[in-house]
Amino acid sequence: MIVTALHDAEPRPRRLAVGTFDGVHLGHRKVIEGADTVLTFEPHPRTVIAPEGIPRLLTTFARKAELIAGLGVQELVVIPFDASFAAQTAQEFHDEVLVARLGAISVSVGENFHYGAKAQGNTAFLGADGRFAVRVVPLLEVDGEIVSSSHIRGLIAGGAIEYAGELLGAPFSMSGPVTHGEKRGRTLGYPTANLVPQSAFATPAHGVYACRVHLPGVEAPVAAATSVGVRPQFDTGLGELVEAFLIGWSGDLYDQVIRIDFLKRLRGEKRFDSVETLLEQMARDVEDARGLAGC
Repeated sequence: MIVTALHDAEPRPRRLAVGTFDGVHLGHRKVIEGADTVLTFEPHPRTVIAPEGIPRLLTTFARKAELIAGLGVQELVVIPFDASFAAQTAQEFHDEVLVARLGAISVSVGENFHYGAKAQGNTAFLGADGRFAVRVVPLLEVDGEIVSSSHIRGLIAGGAIEYAGELLGAPFSMSGPVTHGEKRGRTLGYPTANLVPQSAFATPAHGVYACRVHLPGVEAPVAAATSVGVRPQFDTGLGELVEAFLIGWSGDLYDQVIRIDFLKRLRGEKRFDSVETLLEQMARDVEDARGLAGC
């Protein structure tokens, strides 16, 4: 898939799907279905329009692009969302972006899509243009709930990571460079690859999870038992960490970027009566994670 900034996009006939698509969840996938080009925004529009209400994102831009590419899309066109673009009217968006720059022959959006200065554009206005076909995709319901990025964020924050993955269509993941910790896990026989959660992105509820970890230069993912939290067993002085014990793998990963796919929550975070009791539970966590990750 080609990733193109809007100002670099060559005019050609395009079947567009338009949206922010944070998480690329099942509802987003319905909107993208049949499109050869996805038009999205970076950063998230609320960063400019309502910075006090920026949601914790489900995906980095790189992960969003990867997920969209996996749907068979040929091109991802990115609008650098800034104050100037936010001031553009809905009609200007039609004229300058959809038609003049991108040559839209069809445009697919979700039924709650709004755009243009002060969100004046809606699906009715889009459909009235007449220069391109418009496909409006109804909101998707699963188990009586609308599938939305905000709903999935709530599931992740509550630890319902398995169900969140079902609605996303892929496991929820976190990525980042491996950082140094206190290396306490190494002394306990469970060395971990540590990520520091970023406030801009969603983080699962504190607890222990079965995961698959994607390592640079390693083709197959590695099973992992991953702890998210503040390590209540020890007075570390450190903040929240994501600590992945890679099962059957060893090596130096410091400063390398890894991706952790969360499969299932095994238990909550707790303080044990003794280190020995903790170690017994960790051994069970590892076996459970190995079985669930299947790698």
